[in-house]
Amino acid sequence: MDITNQSITDTLIISKKNSIGRQLVVDGKQIFNNMAHSYLSPFSWKKDNWIDVGGVALGTVLLYSVDNNTSQYFIDQSGKVPSVIKKFGYYFGSPQNNYGITSVVYLTGLFTKNDKIRDTGVLMISSATTAGLIQTLSKTLVGRARPGTGEGKSYFKPFSGQAEYRSFPSGHTVLVSTTMFALAKQFSNPWVKAGIYSVGFITPLSRMWEGAHFFSDIFLSTAISYFIVDGTYSYMQKNEYRKEKKISWKVNMSPNMLGLNGTF
Repeated sequence: MDITNQSITDTLIISKKNSIGRQLVVDGKQIFNNMAHSYLSPFSWKKDNWIDVGGVALGTVLLYSVDNNTSQYFIDQSGKVPSVIKKFGYYFGSPQNNYGITSVVYLTGLFTKNDKIRDTGVLMISSATTAGLIQTLSKTLVGRARPGTGEGKSYFKPFSGQAEYRSFPSGHTVLVSTTMFALAKQFSNPWVKAGIYSVGFITPLSRMWEGAHFFSDIFLSTAISYFIVDGTYSYMQKNEYRKEKKISWKVNMSPNMLGLNGTF
């Protein structure tokens, strides 16, 4: 082929991909930044944010007022629920299993180099850890008796260190809620979202059936999880911290010149 008088222009798009090790470092920093953002965000809340907080506080107080009655109702239903469902709810919300699930999601995205799946894993881990630390500290400070103790909704024993006095809020609910809210963020189909939420609701229900938590514990735990996931998701979207960088290469050829230009 005679190319003496022919000028050839070719454009190649080459994605700049991080190695797995480097990506782990980047994601670890992002998880830390996500958590820091969640903890510091109250200092920059606007009027609407405080209205949301007031709504959650009011809802918690209203549910607290009827906690003894609702707790007894759920405990009474326990015998009618198949044990396999109750066991699923408990184990799904246990820390080791829940973090196992979020880790699988993240590692799948990491090794397949799928940014969306990896980002979902980062969102899950960030949200679960942020909310988990809040609920752990709150349980110790509040020391609320669980319904199963028979002490009633208003018995508190702060800093006791006993499992019977760690009802408020619910750790299982926090972990499952952050996982399911984060997962649902990835889908626009309302039926898919409804399916995800339906599976997620099994855990908080199982905790009430077992007399481990009051309804107000569950409500506050779910609200905390929702706002943390929503805020973290918005923060990640706004910063586009892992937006793929691309280099456009333009190859120019002529009888007397060979040129290669890269545009970042």
